[in-house]
Amino acid sequence: MTGGTKRQKSMRKAVRVLIPRVPMADAEAILALALAGHLRHLPPSIALWQATTSHVRHALTDYDTLLDEGYDRDAARHFVREDMNDVLRGWGCNREVPDDPED
Repeated sequence: MTGGTKRQKSMRKAVRVLIPRVPMADAEAILALALAGHLRHLPPSIALWQATTSHVRHALTDYDTLLDEGYDRDAARHFVREDMNDVLRGWGCNREVPDDPED
């Protein structure tokens, strides 16, 4: 995780601030998501938060299983919210996924 463009460097710094205890494998996956083209128009901090929550939701919770079982997206997100926040707290994050998607 060295070198790269100015945006890549900004993202790596933001990872260390947002989720300082994230495991390397998760950090690399999150950075790849945050640097994806569809998030390029966002400031690094916002792209990183979206990538982090997406990674945690899909890779570290039962979210996709809930969708497969027929739950709608909002219900599945509600049911995994606390699991996501537990992971984020474990990674040293001071931010949480809100219960209200508008927050």
